[in-house]
Amino acid sequence: MNFILEIFLVCVIIYLLYKIHSLKNNQLSVDSLKEENLLLKNQLTEKESEFNLSIEKLHTSFSQEQSFLKERQLELDNKEKKLITDIKDLENRLFEETEAKKKVTSQKKSSEVRLGNIAETLAPFLDQFEFDPEYCTFLGKPIDYISFGLDEITFIEVKSGNSQLNSKQRKIRDQIKDGLVSWKEVRIK
Repeated sequence: MNFILEIFLVCVIIYLLYKIHSLKNNQLSVDSLKEENLLLKNQLTEKESEFNLSIEKLHTSFSQEQSFLKERQLELDNKEKKLITDIKDLENRLFEETEAKKKVTSQKKSSEVRLGNIAETLAPFLDQFEFDPEYCTFLGKPIDYISFGLDEITFIEVKSGNSQLNSKQRKIRDQIKDGLVSWKEVRIK
């Protein structure tokens, strides 16, 4: 029985040694875990600091960008107002120039018409007029003169400058060229 007791004691000692060894290993593991935990905490603190610094930089950058954008928007608004004012000024000047041009054009046309009327009246006395004034009768509208020459009757339209026949005058010209001229005698009693 002693032998069994000895074996039992040896087993208990082995078991205790195993437990002691296990506890030592556990203690080492706990110490290792504590160290690793402390290291991780330090890394986390560093990362948190870096993260906070990055956020601060982003806030600063964002604030600067917002400030820049506000300044740029104000600058663009001022430019837009100036451009709108310039456009209105140009529109007014264009309107004034257009009105002045219309007035000058109207005066020019009016003076050309007056000059044409004078030329029509004086035409028989000018060198370019090929007909004998004594045989010409002034009508004025729609044809200026009719020449009752010895050999033929001629319808005459006097034009000056670049003026053209109007539609009524062209129609009369075409009728004469097509021989659509007739004689009628009307007797009144």
